[in-house]
Amino acid sequence: MNYFDKNTTIIKINDSKFYLLSKRIIDIFGAACGIILLSFLFIIIGILIKIEDPKGKIFFSQKRVGLNGRVFKMYKFRSMVSNAEEKLEELLKYNEVSGAMFKMKDDPRITKVGKFIRKTSIDELPQLFNVLKGDMSLVGPRPPLPREVAEYTDYDKQRLLVTPGCTGLWQVSARNSVGFAEMVELDLQYIQNRSFLFDMKIICKTFFVLFGSKNAF
Repeated sequence: MNYFDKNTTIIKINDSKFYLLSKRIIDIFGAACGIILLSFLFIIIGILIKIEDPKGKIFFSQKRVGLNGRVFKMYKFRSMVSNAEEKLEELLKYNEVSGAMFKMKDDPRITKVGKFIRKTSIDELPQLFNVLKGDMSLVGPRPPLPREVAEYTDYDKQRLLVTPGCTGLWQVSARNSVGFAEMVELDLQYIQNRSFLFDMKIICKTFFVLFGSKNAF
């Protein structure tokens, strides 16, 4: 399936070669350092996940749509029951955000450990491996699901003009407190104005909202 048509581009992007190169260098260095420094935390979280649900996997991979509509596997710590995808269909009617996303504050599929690692965003840490592979950047729009992109308008698809990120302007500004349309506007604002300093500002703000964000679910 073709998720992206470059002919539908509306906004203009003026990324310099220096910015793109420096961004990639920072991504590789930042992701590598993060994996090394947080390796002990990875082990602890993995043990806790296995204790609660021995039959389930520690990591969860899911197809996401990235730069120019390319599909890749995004990694997370598993925060839901093993058959979460099968249970999704019956829960779609309880969606608590507007547009092409699914969010449910009291999602019954989430495990006890899952609630904690989601609240603190620890479940997102394995995405550092996606950054090393080049599928994602440290900063960029949230990578959407294929079923979400299937509902995108041409305007919404402009989110796919850049490499998706682990964190971004939407995540540090509003996260789940706004609907899909507002998220798109924040992402497009980032895409049009992104720079080395803007990325550093978002990374710094991420540390302040990483633990205990009231909008995380």
